[in-house]
Amino acid sequence: MRLKGLDLNLLVALDILLEERSVSRAAERLHLSQPAASAALARLRDFFKDELLVLHGKRMIPTAYAESLVPEVKHILGKVDSLISSSTEFDPRRAQRVFRLLASDYITTVLIGPAVRRLQELAPGIQLDIRQPNEGMLVEFERGELDLILTPEPYIAPDHPAELIFEERHVVVGWDKNAVLFEPLSIETFVNCAHVAVTLGPTRQATYAEQFLDERLRKRSIEIFAPTFTLVPWLLLGTTRLAVMHERLARVFMQSLPLRIQPLPVEMPPMREMVQYHSVKTRDAGLAWLRHLLLETANGERTVKVENH
Repeated sequence: MRLKGLDLNLLVALDILLEERSVSRAAERLHLSQPAASAALARLRDFFKDELLVLHGKRMIPTAYAESLVPEVKHILGKVDSLISSSTEFDPRRAQRVFRLLASDYITTVLIGPAVRRLQELAPGIQLDIRQPNEGMLVEFERGELDLILTPEPYIAPDHPAELIFEERHVVVGWDKNAVLFEPLSIETFVNCAHVAVTLGPTRQATYAEQFLDERLRKRSIEIFAPTFTLVPWLLLGTTRLAVMHERLARVFMQSLPLRIQPLPVEMPPMREMVQYHSVKTRDAGLAWLRHLLLETANGERTVKVENH
């Protein structure tokens, strides 16, 4: 496709070049050789009559004109992506497509795992690219590099559609021979026990549950910080430590590990787990089908309809 003499592929190259500010890194993302990426930059400079990226020491700095192009380029590419993805019909049995999902190991275990088993039967040509949450996830989402984000409601992007998948309770979990779990815990007992907690990413972000408890209870003795939710049960076995876990995840691990659960001694509102998609993909029938599959999997249903838009 050409836009007034500009090849659409060059517009994609411009977007990546301005993001990376490096010809070599842009070449990697574009799956081009470095000379080919350099040639693309030269053609873009000729078309726009501007240097676009200027070498300063070992870094490339965008010109003021290039900076002004960024929102327009992203808007155009978003519309093109929406146009390509949109279809009045989606046949999962024949579709060949990769969906890029951002999801924690918790939601991957309790929802995506069961959904994948159904996906192999219903849509054998569909692939999932699952990525862990990170500090740049909303930037990736705004760029259109992610199809779905699965995350608690407080962490969704404010300007894009989101749907409730399910509500999740949190429970206290420990080794099944831990005597304090033989009956419901008091707040005092809960606080005085040693704990395992999860912190996420390089910035060690507190989880939804940990933020809630830190605001309402006096400081607990956290002996171990785990980097993922699914590591927590293994750190409880053979100890008197406790952890606050998603109930669905705890019950998955109870099927294979000697664990015991009790209710939290403090009232915590259910966590609302959401699925979010970019506003330009509202008419994407394939994405609507996948969201429907996730919702029905969460509800334990067995039929997935093909939605027409």
